[in-house]
Amino acid sequence: MSKAKFAIIGAGLWGETHAYLYNEHPNVDLVAICDVDLARAQRLANRFGVPNVFSDHNRMLREVTIDAVAIVTPDFVHAPLAVDCARAGKHILIEKPLATTREDVRAIVDAVKSNGVRMMVDFHNRWSPPFAVAKQSVDAGELGEPVSAYFRLNDVRWVATDMLRWAARSSILWFLGSHAVDTLRWFFNDEVETVYSVSSSGVMRSLGVDAVDMYQTILRFRRGGIATMENSWITPNTHPCLNDIKFNITGTKGMINLDLSNNQMIERFTEDKNDRPDVLVRHFVHGKARGFAYESIRHFVDQLISGEDFVVSVEDAANTSLVILAILESAETGKPVQVQY
Repeated sequence: MSKAKFAIIGAGLWGETHAYLYNEHPNVDLVAICDVDLARAQRLANRFGVPNVFSDHNRMLREVTIDAVAIVTPDFVHAPLAVDCARAGKHILIEKPLATTREDVRAIVDAVKSNGVRMMVDFHNRWSPPFAVAKQSVDAGELGEPVSAYFRLNDVRWVATDMLRWAARSSILWFLGSHAVDTLRWFFNDEVETVYSVSSSGVMRSLGVDAVDMYQTILRFRRGGIATMENSWITPNTHPCLNDIKFNITGTKGMINLDLSNNQMIERFTEDKNDRPDVLVRHFVHGKARGFAYESIRHFVDQLISGEDFVVSVEDAANTSLVILAILESAETGKPVQVQY
């Protein structure tokens, strides 16, 4: 079988994550890296022996034979890149969210459908072992019908102040809230009908980042389920894990709790620090990329080659962004907002 030829647009931290997986996947040939910062693209290409480096994605699409493109850029620039890739006949894996405006969501979906290409958004929580096991219990009927859920998904301050140079142009809702919304939609197997959200600001701005600190949101689903969602990036940097994650789902017959930020599977103590190394999301075992952040990317490759459906559909991607847009509107107006699909 000939290998699928992949390209990456966006040579930052998560572009590196994609490169690790494509580099070791037996059915992938990573042929090009593109980034507006050509030197950064070249550094990533040098690490993985990628032959083609670009700062212009359209030039890359014209000059290199490519089957699929991973878009791993700031969320607010996804649309033009995805539309151009679809028009060029390339399959697309997009890091969450799909897009951050209604117009961009529609433009990407239309381009994907009209050009006959396949597209998936990387909502990798669906590959997280604790969430996957919990979802199996829900699907098996062990909890009865889902009634309520609570999802706390927060980041430490460093994410907004140091990791993301573009945090002020995005939102914690796009960065983490999109994962939370997708996970809740997945567990309830339902669409969100209305949302009500409140927000708070001040901490990030005091640190030089013009961004909202946190959102508290209530989501009502079409079949009556209710979820509460908390997203912030003001958790102190001394928190032992990058994320602060708590999840509960309660049904008519049972309940499941997840505490993924305080699990103590491994604790490390040295002369300078103590921490809990990541053994779930993005790590290595005997030099091989492991963790659910890699598994979602591997799934895209495997399903693309086999022709089978992706776990995350185009509709999942679009509807999650539409829910986030409604949450932003609710927090701004102080009123409940009906999601417009």
